[in-house]
Amino acid sequence: MSATVLRRLLFAALCGLFTLGTSAAQAGEAAPAGALDVNTAEAVLEPDGLPAQTRRVTLPFRWDHEFPGLGGKATYRIDLPAAMPGHAALPGHAAMPAHAPAALLMSGVGNQVSIAFNDALVASYGTLGDPGHDASKSNLLVPLAAALQREGQAQSLVVRTTVQRQRGAGLASIQYGTEASLAALYRSQQNWRNTSAIVYAVSLVLMGGLAGGLWLRQRDALYGCFALAALSGVARNLDRVWPDVPIPWPLWGAVVAVCYACHIGLIARFVLLVLDRNPPWLVRAIYAALALSVALACTSFAFALPALWTGGLVILQATSIVCLPYVIHGALVEHRRIAAVLMAAGTGAILAGAHDLLLVRMGLFGGAYYTLTAHAMFFFVMILAGLVVERYSRTVADYSALNANLAARVAEREEQLRGAFETVRQQQQEQAVLLERQRIMREIHDGVGSQLVGLLNVVTQPAPDRGVVEEHVKLALDEMRMAVDSLQPTHDDLPTVLATLRYRLQPRLDAAGIELVWNVAVIPQLAPFAAQAALQLQRILLEAFTNVLKHAGATRIVMQAGWHGEASPPLVRIVLTDNGRGLPAAPADGRPAGHGIANMRARAQSIGARLYIENTQEAQEAEDAQNTGRGTRVRLDWPCALP
Repeated sequence: MSATVLRRLLFAALCGLFTLGTSAAQAGEAAPAGALDVNTAEAVLEPDGLPAQTRRVTLPFRWDHEFPGLGGKATYRIDLPAAMPGHAALPGHAAMPAHAPAALLMSGVGNQVSIAFNDALVASYGTLGDPGHDASKSNLLVPLAAALQREGQAQSLVVRTTVQRQRGAGLASIQYGTEASLAALYRSQQNWRNTSAIVYAVSLVLMGGLAGGLWLRQRDALYGCFALAALSGVARNLDRVWPDVPIPWPLWGAVVAVCYACHIGLIARFVLLVLDRNPPWLVRAIYAALALSVALACTSFAFALPALWTGGLVILQATSIVCLPYVIHGALVEHRRIAAVLMAAGTGAILAGAHDLLLVRMGLFGGAYYTLTAHAMFFFVMILAGLVVERYSRTVADYSALNANLAARVAEREEQLRGAFETVRQQQQEQAVLLERQRIMREIHDGVGSQLVGLLNVVTQPAPDRGVVEEHVKLALDEMRMAVDSLQPTHDDLPTVLATLRYRLQPRLDAAGIELVWNVAVIPQLAPFAAQAALQLQRILLEAFTNVLKHAGATRIVMQAGWHGEASPPLVRIVLTDNGRGLPAAPADGRPAGHGIANMRARAQSIGARLYIENTQEAQEAEDAQNTGRGTRVRLDWPCALP
């Protein structure tokens, strides 16, 4: 929506505002068909501390204009035209229908009122002299029973009121006519004065609460300022429709005045925050004017000096006028749409404030009874609602753009990561192949190579021992077979690894006449282990079997393997037991008999296992009584985890 369209809409709204104000004022003065306007009354005025006055007053009559800062009481006597038989026509008006119910419409009277018609009490609002009720806050429609009418005689109306100082009481316009003709006007005036005030109060509470919630979440001064301004404006609107306020007067008057000053001053500050124009001198001036107006309001109601509160209103009006050039500059020079909206709303608020100050409060230029500021200030509620919607829409659009940007960046990063992952995968694959090649080369070198070197040393001797040559060849073949077996996937299946070793060793054991008892229990699926670990395990057991074949002279080997989950940590235990000669006695010089057992321990340590080698205590017939150890037990404890 363009700024021009917004300006036109707000201009039309302001024109409608003042048209409604004029219409309401006219409605309070001009009687409808079938009703009579009462313009004068004989009044007995008794202000506190002054002598009583008896004089004819013109309606509407404002007590606070006649006796500023004083309370008192007043009695108004009005002679209404004689009712012709069958409610004949009132002078200058259409005839009233026969037996039509009559009524009085009072647009403002207070503060406590009693109404007598033809010497009969027809209505009372509050108790005379009791400030707990204020009847001036609403229009009064007073039905008049047909039985009270004096046919062919003038009707007597007596209105008695009591007035509290600075409460804006008096007697406004009175219409006398049929109840049907006055009811429509009564409803119109009620909508203008009471219903609109209730709507404004509820709107201010809702928007003030919303702004306060936004301030708590975002700590934005704009929302905080409007929340205070809106909530402080609630009191003024409630005061227009709440006749029985529990706070005593004039304390309630001071509260309403202070809240009204905060409402006007903070709205001016809110306008600058919306424009993001915060000249330090003007901000200080607004706060200083606000503080001064609050002080004048409290002093005015404390010491019954209404001129002080009028001065505070003048200061607030001047402050608003000082802020207006910044709004106009933003609208006409910077061509900001929000500034154009604020210019229209601010101009309307200033004009409404001038109307209320000069015409309603001071009574200048003929005076006025209805205020317009509350209606004009409501536009700022709509402005805040528009700002919230605009900021929310902008935030949603920003988040959408941010999400799109993030999605594009994430897609780009994903593509880069896929490329990097593919590169790393290829490097890992090449690294794995290289490591496997190195492992195979190392195994061939350490296993088959070492056996072939030993074989070469044997065959190069002048008279090589055939048995020794055969043994070296068999060991070389075993090493080669285990190297080949290590290339096969084990799938982390330890029983398969052990079974493969048995398959390789069974022919040699059978040829040596050694019985193999294979007792491998069920071993659960273990956590993944490397092929190198399986190869080292096979080499440890191969060395143990080779020692039995070469040195033990055994006829029986028992191979046991099982899972010990109760151990800490859980482990696989492999026990190889033979019935041979047992471990030889240690050499007298303390040197180790060979490198086989040392190599077995080193291999066990490389896979995190512990190796135990000891003589068995089986009872066997032995020819050598000095050999107390009959057979050897090799135990390997290999800690493993379950997947």
